[in-house]
Amino acid sequence: MNLPKVNAHLHTPFSFSAFRDIDDALDRAVAEKVKVVGINDFYTAEGYEEWMEGCSKRGLYPLFGIEFISLNEEDQKAGLRVNDPGNPGRTYISGKGLLQPFKLSEPYASQLTNVRTEANKQVEAMCEKLNGILTAKNVGFVLDMDWIKDNLTKGSVRERHLAKALRLKVYENSGDNPTSIKNLLEEIFDGKELKSDTENLAGVENEIRANLLKAGGSAFVPETVEAFLPMQTVCKIILAAGGIPTYPFLADDAQGNYTDFERDLEHVAKQLTERGFHSVEFITTRNDMNLLEKYATYLHNQGFIVTLGSEHNSPSMEPIELFARNQTPLSEKLLRVNYEGACIIAAHQHLVAQGLSGYLDEQGNADRSKRGEFVKWGDELIRNTVGKQ
Repeated sequence: MNLPKVNAHLHTPFSFSAFRDIDDALDRAVAEKVKVVGINDFYTAEGYEEWMEGCSKRGLYPLFGIEFISLNEEDQKAGLRVNDPGNPGRTYISGKGLLQPFKLSEPYASQLTNVRTEANKQVEAMCEKLNGILTAKNVGFVLDMDWIKDNLTKGSVRERHLAKALRLKVYENSGDNPTSIKNLLEEIFDGKELKSDTENLAGVENEIRANLLKAGGSAFVPETVEAFLPMQTVCKIILAAGGIPTYPFLADDAQGNYTDFERDLEHVAKQLTERGFHSVEFITTRNDMNLLEKYATYLHNQGFIVTLGSEHNSPSMEPIELFARNQTPLSEKLLRVNYEGACIIAAHQHLVAQGLSGYLDEQGNADRSKRGEFVKWGDELIRNTVGKQ
């Protein structure tokens, strides 16, 4: 029996995305025959309604997710790199299968609003610092934060929006002349030469971000403590929104290395369970196919929900159909693990939307022995939807 293709982690312009808009994302899913699609923006559920309506029109099954950057102070003090290779203690966390329509009670609603506000403030501070650099270098322009918010974002401002805005201004002021663009960026980069071809817009934006806006860059502003919620607080927000706290694995890098936390597979499975996680995910293009299969199947066999996604949280447009590193097709085993994970999330969010208990109870506990039942329910829900095309 053919399994519907799943991509359970996609960012949209409601945070930052390669996609022009939600219709663009969903049209590409249809074209690539991906039937189950999960929205997973940073700090916001504002795209949920449009995502649901767009999926309904196209016969796709929607999953509703969210993503946070949290901080575990114990890990930070221990110098433990979790799933951010450059920042000990900093931990990305997703929520899967949230309520749609989205609703969140207090104090969780205010906590989510505050952390989103702090994240925006950091980018605004970087914009101010960047404008100081542009003014000092007499390049003839500065960036307008209000214009960026109105034209490039849906309310949530990321450093990638600044990179895009600067790239647009540089090209505009250089008359789209490749030599002029390279010279101007070299000036802004303090003499560092642009490596990307000027027609490679994503490459240029990535270099702007790396040279100016990332740690060590001349316009970088570190986040305040208020920009990070403790890991357990993030999990409570996700649970209060009806979702399933999910640990995103960074897994192997191009040299086959892992972070401190993820290196020992058996130990990390135990640690995640102790920390209250019953769900994990992987962004497949980061990983070697065989190493990805090793991690994903082990965790699946340990009773975790395992899902896979592509993010699309950068200017580069990649396929929505999932591949491992170097465009390697996923194995049948990985496709099945991913589909079963999506089935559990589909069943969970369907039950929670009706005011019933889902895969987790209100405290976040899961009876992993019931995983098979949820797979069966979710499979029926998905096939009843995607089969209507």
